Amino acid sequence: MSVHGRTAVVTGAGSTRGIGRATAHTLAAAGWDIAVLDLDEASAKDAAHEIGERHGVQAVGLGCDVTDEASVDGALAVLQEALPPVGALVNNAGITSPTRFLDVTGEEWDRIFAVNVRGAFNVTRRIAPGMAERGFGRIVFLASVSAERGGGVFGGVAYSAAKAAQLGFTRALARELGPDGVTVNAVAPGLIDTDITGGALEGERRAELVAGIPVGRNGNVHDVADLITYLCREESGYITGVTYDVNGGSHIH
Repeated sequence: MSVHGRTAVVTGAGSTRGIGRATAHTLAAAGWDIAVLDLDEASAKDAAHEIGERHGVQAVGLGCDVTDEASVDGALAVLQEALPPVGALVNNAGITSPTRFLDVTGEEWDRIFAVNVRGAFNVTRRIAPGMAERGFGRIVFLASVSAERGGGVFGGVAYSAAKAAQLGFTRALARELGPDGVTVNAVAPGLIDTDITGGALEGERRAELVAGIPVGRNGNVHDVADLITYLCREESGYITGVTYDVNGGSHIH
């Protein structure tokens, strides 16, 4: 059972400097056909074109709001006709918020959970049955070190709570789908150089953050993408229900 002739779906992979796009490229280099889903349709199509040209695989980019069931249904219906069966799903789409708990509104709390948790549910709920029926699947959630250490870098309580919910989602789903040949794991990045980190990786703030990382540097998107691609291999079928930290040792537990 090779990854060739199988599709990997990566949500939130439109950003040029994001983990999702780097992951889509790395999966494509390993032989996966790629489906890029992103709220920004133009970015999704650009990513797919770039991936197809560079790696010689089939790649489709579609606009998709993961918080909206109809939008997810529409995107996956197109993919079903355009690409081979889905063998891997990377739930990368997410948003953060630095708002302190005493200042956060109910509206903002719901927005963070809508994208990070309900969005992952909407996509996974529609893709997982096909994986189970075919007897093969790899699902990876992009959580965060904030879920394990309780924020402290960029995300506030809402973000940490949403990412922690993904960890519970991962473990319970791994137990349920394991007998069907589907593995479910989570990756928890630490300080990664993406657009989300913004100015936090500049000047004194950068030096302060890097000083707390044993390997002496911040991470890059390829550090995360390589691990995700490893977890999606056919040979990784005995790894499930695990959270992998990618933080250079900044949070050892």
